This record gives sequence, C-alpha cells and structure tokens, in this order.
Amino acid sequence: VEVEPRSLPMELSEKGGVENNGFVQNEAFEDQETDTSSQEEMPKTCSVDVDPVAVEETVLKPYAGMPKEVLLQFSSQARYRVTREILFWLIIAGAIALVCATIAIIALSPKCLDWWQASPVYQIYPRSFKDSNMDGNGDLKGIQEKLDHITYLNIKTVWITSFFKSPLKDLGYGAEDFYDIDPMFGSMTDFENLIAAIHDKGLKVIVDLIPNHTSDKHRWFQLSRNRTGKYTDYYIWQDCTQAAGSVVPPNNWVSVFGNSSWQFDDVRKQCYFHQFGKEQPDLNFRSLAVQQEIQDIITFWLGKGVDGLSFGAVKFLLEATHLRDEPLVNKSQNGVIITGYSQLYHDYTTTQVGLHDIIRGFRHTMNQFSTEPGRYRFMSTDDDEKEDIEATMMYYGTTFVQEADFPFNFNLINVENLSGNSIFEAVDLWMKNMPAGQWPNWAVGSPKAARLSTRIGKEYVNVMNMLLLTLPGTPVTYYGEEIGMENIASENVSEEPVNSGPATLPEKSPMQWDGEVNAGFTEGNSSWLPVNSNYQTVNVEIQSTRSNSTLSLYRALTLLRNNELPMNRGWMCHIWNDSDVFVYVRELDGLDKVFMMVLNFGQESTIDLKAIVPNFPSEAVIRLSTHFSNAGEVVNTKLIKTEMGEGLVLEYKTAKPVHTTEAFQGKCFVAEKACYSKALNLLYVNC
Repeated sequence: VEVEPRSLPMELSEKGGVENNGFVQNEAFEDQETDTSSQEEMPKTCSVDVDPVAVEETVLKPYAGMPKEVLLQFSSQARYRVTREILFWLIIAGAIALVCATIAIIALSPKCLDWWQASPVYQIYPRSFKDSNMDGNGDLKGIQEKLDHITYLNIKTVWITSFFKSPLKDLGYGAEDFYDIDPMFGSMTDFENLIAAIHDKGLKVIVDLIPNHTSDKHRWFQLSRNRTGKYTDYYIWQDCTQAAGSVVPPNNWVSVFGNSSWQFDDVRKQCYFHQFGKEQPDLNFRSLAVQQEIQDIITFWLGKGVDGLSFGAVKFLLEATHLRDEPLVNKSQNGVIITGYSQLYHDYTTTQVGLHDIIRGFRHTMNQFSTEPGRYRFMSTDDDEKEDIEATMMYYGTTFVQEADFPFNFNLINVENLSGNSIFEAVDLWMKNMPAGQWPNWAVGSPKAARLSTRIGKEYVNVMNMLLLTLPGTPVTYYGEEIGMENIASENVSEEPVNSGPATLPEKSPMQWDGEVNAGFTEGNSSWLPVNSNYQTVNVEIQSTRSNSTLSLYRALTLLRNNELPMNRGWMCHIWNDSDVFVYVRELDGLDKVFMMVLNFGQESTIDLKAIVPNFPSEAVIRLSTHFSNAGEVVNTKLIKTEMGEGLVLEYKTAKPVHTTEAFQGKCFVAEKACYSKALNLLYVNC
C-alpha cells in the first residue's frame, strides 16, 4: 500500500502521539504545509511521572566541570562557605606560626662560627714549602701544587707569610714594594692563580703585612732621604752630633737586633730610626700620609681576593716624640753604653698612645670589604708581649670598637720548662685575661721559634698536637708540625748574605714530602736550606700510610674537632694539673656527651678522676689516644694511667656537666656560648 510521506505525522497525531520533527530534513520541513486544524488537536503538554525530590537532588549535587554559574549556586551554601573560611584561616594561622617560628629560631640561634673560627689555620713559609721551578726556593706555584695536602688535613684556612718584593733582609720582612711579588716566589699572575685555586677548593687565605718599616731600597725612602715633597717626613729623621769622628745618636734607644736604633744617612746628613735592622727604616706613623699609604696597601690586597691579613710588629708603630732615654733594667749600668735590647725598658718605643687608633683604622678599611655575605675579612695582630698579657689583650679592641679578631697567642710557644703545671699556666693566663665574648687562638710552632720536636722533645709532639686541637678557639699549625719535623742542625745552615738579625733558619728547612732526593721539596740539585737528615722516615708520604703516625693522629684530631659540637664551640673546664698531667673537659649545654682530655707532659702518672669530679661515671671510652691501639678501650676512671708524652681523649655521658657544678665555678670558660636541643636537633643561646 502506498502511503504519502507527509501523512505519517498526521496519523501519529491522530493516535494521540507526540509529533517529533527531529528526524525530518530541514528542506522537507520547509516544504511542508502546516495543517492548522491538526495542530489544534495536538496535546499542549506532556505529563511524565517523575519524583520531585529526586529531581531536586540531581540538580543540587555538584559535578565535575560545572560552569561558573552553577558553581556560584553552591559557594553561598553554608556547608561550603564555612569549610572554605575554616581552611582560609587555618592557612593564615599556619603562615603566621611559620613566620613566628622562623623569627624565634633566628633570635634564639647562636651566631654561626665564622670561617676563621671553624677551621684550624695552616701557616706556610713560602720559601720552604714546595719548589716548582727547580731553583731550590719554594714559590707560589709550589703552594698551589700542594693544596690537596691542606684539604687532606681537614683544614680550610691557609696563612702565607711575607712574599712581597724585598732584598731579603730579615728573611723578607722589609718590603721594597708592597704592591709586587718577589721574583723568587713568582709573579702577580701566579698569586692571582693561587688565590683562585684556593677559593675553588673552598679554602680561605691569610697573608702577612708588616707596616712598621720598609726596606731602605723602597722608593719612599729614596725620596725621603732626598727631602722630596710629602715623602720628606715619611720616616723618622733626627739630627745627630759628631764626636771624635763618630756619630752620637739622639738617645739610648736600641734596636731589637742590638746596638743603636739610629743610623746616619750620608745623603740627608741626619740619622733615621730603625727598630729592626739598619736596612729597615721605620715609617713615621704620625704622618697621616703614611697612614693613608698603608690603608691603600690593605685595599689593594683585599681587592686581589685575600680573605684576611695578619699585621706584624704593630707595637712598634709609634715612638715617643720627646726622645728621652729609655730606663735601664739594671740601674748599676748607668753611664755604660747599652747595646742589648733586653737591657732597657721600652717605655718610649712600643705601645704608645695613639697606637690603637691606627689599628682601628686598619680594621675600618677591612670592614669595608666585609659587607658581602660570606666574605668577612679576618684581621689578626702578631706581637709577642711576653710579660704584658694586658697589652696583648688590648688588640681585641673594646666592647664597642673592634680591632683584631684575635692577637696571635705565643703562650704555648713560650713555655720553657714543660710540665702539666706549665701548660695549665699558659692556657689559664690567656683564658682568664681574654675579654668576655672574644675568641682565643693557640699555636705550638712559628717561623720565629724552634721546631716543636727540637724545643720540647719528639716524645711530646703528639700530645702537644692533641692539646692544640682540643682547646677552645682557633689552632694554628706551622707547616711540618703535622708530621713532627725537627730543626736542621745549625752547622748545616750556611750564613745568608744578609743581616737576618735574630731571625733563625733551622726551623725553616724545606717541607719533607717523601723519601726521594731533597724530600720531594725540589727536583733541582739543591735547596736553599738543606733538608733534615731524617726525611726518609719523617715525611708526608710514609706517614700517610701508617695508622699510628703523627700525621694520622693529627688528621683524626681535626676530624674530631670539626665533627663534635663540644669540641668546636663548647665549654672548657680545667679539672686537674700537676707536674705531669693537665686534665680538662669540653662540654655543651643540653648535650650529654662529654670529652675529657688527659694529657701527660711529664713522667708516667696515675690519677683518680672519680675522686676529683663529683658524680663522675665509673667508666669512659678512649675516643682517641696518642697510642692508637688503645682507641675504643673502656677505662676505669678511678685509675687513669698515662705514660710520658701520652694523651687520651675520653668520651662519656652525663646528665651533670662539670661547668654546672659548684666545685668548678671559676674554672670554666666559653667563648661563643650555645646550647643544644635534642628535641629540635638545633642550637640556641638562651640556656
């Protein structure tokens, strides 16, 4: 039966259905003639049985990807608004708490140890460290070649003694040019390369500067002796009188090297003043132009990347202007010609009024280079005030005006009769006189003193290194002391073609690197000084392979110092001393781990620590010993036995540190105080 296509919708309508034109093509729909009468019969509505509640729930339920208009319908509902506000205020409260906690931690945290406090310092005499060009003299390239040795020692600071261009009077401490390197040591390019290599290894470098005097070959002196412009008064000139064909000096002042400190100059026809050799005229620091010259020199070397300066001979910077004779030590010598430095009290030629103003000027210049984070410029002074500890302590400055970070400490070097008592006295003298809040330093060797092994005996080298590296403060090691080098025999030292005054040579022998010819110091035929005859057994190479060597103990001690909090910033308390032993502890508030050093500087000894220290544990563990085989042993603290030259680092735990006990009040010292929180695993200051 043929059915008209247009009649189908009508038939569906007549049966009460609902017309759906969704399947009709647009073109056909446009051609369709609408039957008005049929549309009127068509139902107006369509009823469907739907649950209203279900519809409402479906509409109100959020769904992923809903548009902004739908989302806004929910944002004003209480359950979403309250949750949102709670989360918002929790985030704000958390942020505030985090900021407050950060501020509290910063406020309560102690100052971090600076680089010059955190690491031992390794002092190098450059002419004797390593020769790189086979001329027999150590040089800057040689130091660069051996920087790995510094890191091997767990040391991060290198101190290089004087290398300025010089005619080498007094072994180079009278500069001919403060702005240049002596050709013996290399060039300025070599120095810049060395600085870069040092910093690349994460190390710091300190250099010497002796501002008191110059060489008589210095351009300033040549201009001064000819009375040229401002240089006329760069040095200290005085008229001299003639008597019987000889020069009569203005007064009785004597040079450190002996004889009159006045030298007649044929060019200027006056006498110039020299505290040291006659080839080293003193600068006139009462001249502001001279002070500015030194400030410019400081600026130059800091600009080269030097991290610190050690100023030597600073107590000699000023002299009294009245030129009166200095008082005699022995009054009965009145009228006798004085030739020895020790014959006079040097009231008018050392530590004069105004000296510390000059040093503060040095500090001010260095501080200008310390503003960059992590680039603090260290400053020390190097003067041995043997009889006047108060004068030494003045170089720290005052509470409000800073000078040196520390003056060099010669106390342990100056010990004459080695014993437990003398070592205690040397340590106690410094700690009791050091201003509150300042940082101590220690040294057992120096270019100005005999080698440790020669001075006190080889059997005490290890225990002295143990003392050096376990005392509070910054330890300074002179090159070679880490392997126990000795002085060379004086008869093997040929005379230098210069007047070196009291400066000595036997302690400046070449570094002993290995057992090869010239101890690995040079590949040339000879060295400027002979190598010690013991170099085949006392050298870095052989000691690095032996666990019981001086070098191995030194490395173990530097590791202990670097890794244990009580060792690098804790309390130091004196426990006991007698003719044989010196005993002290290192401890930190809040930390139950304590280290006790029992160091023998005499003969075999036995002590009862339980009887000396209240509540002392009955047992302790040997953490380190100069006899390596004893490390790790448990000892009875009622019976601590040490042999001659033996040192023990004992470790134990206690809830009652020594510095809190009444019996030891006045016997404990701390520089950078800090307390440990075990719960938070951090340090804080308000204990």
